[in-house]
Amino acid sequence: MFSFFVTVLVLIQVIATCGGQSVSDERNQQTCVSAGVPGIPGSPGVNGSPGRDGMKGEKGMNGEKGLVGDGGAQGIKGEEGRKGIKGERGLVGDVGGKGIAGKIGSQGLQGPQGPRGIKGETGRKGEKGEAMTLNWKQCVWDRNDNKDSGLIQNCNFRKHDSNSALRVAYAGNLRVYCSSGECCSRWYFTFNGNECSGPMTIEGAVYGNPVNDDPLRPRQIEGYCENIPAGQVTIGFNIGNCRYTSATYDGRTGWESVSRIMIAEVPPSQK
Repeated sequence: MFSFFVTVLVLIQVIATCGGQSVSDERNQQTCVSAGVPGIPGSPGVNGSPGRDGMKGEKGMNGEKGLVGDGGAQGIKGEEGRKGIKGERGLVGDVGGKGIAGKIGSQGLQGPQGPRGIKGETGRKGEKGEAMTLNWKQCVWDRNDNKDSGLIQNCNFRKHDSNSALRVAYAGNLRVYCSSGECCSRWYFTFNGNECSGPMTIEGAVYGNPVNDDPLRPRQIEGYCENIPAGQVTIGFNIGNCRYTSATYDGRTGWESVSRIMIAEVPPSQK
């Protein structure tokens, strides 16, 4: 295709050359007249290198924003459908009668015995209690003691435990006498010279008047005393004035019978 175009170009050039010469130029006329048939087209030339890309064109300007179209008209609201007719209420069915009770089933077989439970841990051994042997003593005398105040009889006792209590008791005849008016004498225990303070004194008061004359009768005075330290304890049985009077009256301890002081060491009381 390329050779065809070359041939055409050559012919056009020859024609243009001959047409431009004058008649007097014979040499040229002969040349133009004697022009032969075009020769065989030559081989196509080598393709040239591709040309460089052209420069990028400038960005075009943004077009103007189009006009907003008119909003469509709201459609016509359709008619509301008719409300359906309310259905009738169904009839209530009759209550069914009570069914016949079924027969009592036979007793089921006894299930197998369950496994034996795990043996619990052995409890801790309790603390050994304090052993206390009975520790007691009595002091007895047979005399008529006419003291109106002071110590009647002492009885020494060895106490083993500081935490224990002492139970003391007097058994014998006592009386107080006065010729007129009223009279009263008080008999009480002391521990190492002091009356009991744990919890209170151990005592007994005997009242007399001329009507009673000489009321010698057997009497008993007893109680428990705590807070006494261990060791030797001197327990005394004493006579003195009653609390409501300071007068001393005619007292007598023992009369035609044996008098005794009984002492026993006992465990402490429960709290």
